[in-house]
Amino acid sequence: MEEYAYILDYLPMGTPGGNFGKKEPLCYAVGDNEFKLFELVPKASINIGDRVYIGKDNSKRTEIDHVKKRIGAQELSRAANAELDYAVEAIVKANETRFIRFYNEAEPISMRKHLLEELPGLGKKTMQAILDDKSRNGAFKDFADLATRVPAIKTPEKLIAARIVLEIRDPDRKRYLFVSR
Repeated sequence: MEEYAYILDYLPMGTPGGNFGKKEPLCYAVGDNEFKLFELVPKASINIGDRVYIGKDNSKRTEIDHVKKRIGAQELSRAANAELDYAVEAIVKANETRFIRFYNEAEPISMRKHLLEELPGLGKKTMQAILDDKSRNGAFKDFADLATRVPAIKTPEKLIAARIVLEIRDPDRKRYLFVSR
């Protein structure tokens, strides 16, 4: 269950449309643990990129009144869709130990494919370089350590973020590594 989320878009007048009744403000957000997408109702004005509490404890909910509903990527506004890449990258950087563990613990999926190859832009040669360095020098401490030891990967956090965004936007993926369905 998501406790915190990053705001992707803030619509002070609600969604545009034919409803002429009282419109409530609305936010689009992405959860920072399972990467679920939400429509939220804020208590007051809120900024894009803010990390807000959306858990069950109402005393901690200072910015958000309630979660309106869970949504799919196709329901995001254009601005929220554009902000998604930046928010996911911020989440990955903020949780570096969680995501460096993926590089350290990834295993083969089958005889011909390794879990590391599921990251966009990472092929067999780079995967082999990661595995060889890890077996010689031990586990990677952080993203900077991985980038230094395996020069073919300049920004390992962007590979993880790209995979997460791919999983969020494509509801028909065969394998989910980071996003909860």
